[in-house]
Amino acid sequence: MRKFLHRSLLLAAALAASAPASAQQSALTTHRNLDQLTDRAALILRGNVVSAQVEKHPQFANLDTVVVTVRVRETLKGAARQTHTFRQYLWDIRDRLDANGYRKGQDLLLFLIEPNAHGLSSPAGLDQGRFRIERNAAGDEVAVNGQGNFRLFDGLAAEVAKEGTTLSPASLRLVDAPQSGPVAVAALTRLVRELAAVDR
Repeated sequence: MRKFLHRSLLLAAALAASAPASAQQSALTTHRNLDQLTDRAALILRGNVVSAQVEKHPQFANLDTVVVTVRVRETLKGAARQTHTFRQYLWDIRDRLDANGYRKGQDLLLFLIEPNAHGLSSPAGLDQGRFRIERNAAGDEVAVNGQGNFRLFDGLAAEVAKEGTTLSPASLRLVDAPQSGPVAVAALTRLVRELAAVDR
């Protein structure tokens, strides 16, 4: 009975951290557009990965996690210190081999959900809420999430209109031109700030 209860607690902790979020290697998630990712996130920040360490959860010896520390460059929603650390559950054993894709020095834009009672957090929608920031061939900063920004703006214009939100002309142009693939960082962060302002 104790073993069954312990396993149930482990499963509940894991699911609470990430559900219902398409995903780490094997976790299935609900598709979310940028407005939904912004709404779901308690903290949105841009920063560079300082470290990413795979380790067991301090309370649950059988629960694999990755502890990620980020040096914060910019906060778009919520409040963060100069460095921010979060612990994310690893659904798949393969994620242990590469720390779920987190690497030292990475420049990331993260939409982080509120940690649960067991201290577990993750990007909203998992790979949907984790954007790599790189430079394109022209030298411009662009951002792309783990799904290649697929359907990132899908339905967003209708949601914004329904909420009565006023977006800047530049943000409206971005929303009205749905696409997949990298998006200019300046345009994306401006839009996120405008969406986040509505949540306050």
